Amino acid sequence: QVQLVESGGGLVQAGGSLRLSCAASGGTFTSYNMGWYRQTPGKREFVARISWSGGSTDYADSVKGRFTISRDNAKNTVYLQMSSLKPEDTAIYYCHAQLRFSTTQYWGQGTQVTVSS
Repeated sequence: QVQLVESGGGLVQAGGSLRLSCAASGGTFTSYNMGWYRQTPGKREFVARISWSGGSTDYADSVKGRFTISRDNAKNTVYLQMSSLKPEDTAIYYCHAQLRFSTTQYWGQGTQVTVSS
């Protein structure tokens, strides 16, 4: 059982930056591809993902060029650097772990990001 704990959310003005962190425990971190999703009323959407090695990343079109996902396998942590934030980025951000070659997945508890205009 993998536990994921997000941190780093908060209130920021439009144009500002935040860095989210997700600390994983209870499993072999490099067995998982990691990602971030966000939840707004009625919708959960994909934000970014990174492969187990960090060698491959993917982003939603809405965040490309503004957000960067990275991971530190020595610290069992995945990050989401968010820049040029917009009010429409306001959401609860969830960390996601997908076990490689499996349907097994885990979610964190979420962290609120609010961008004021």
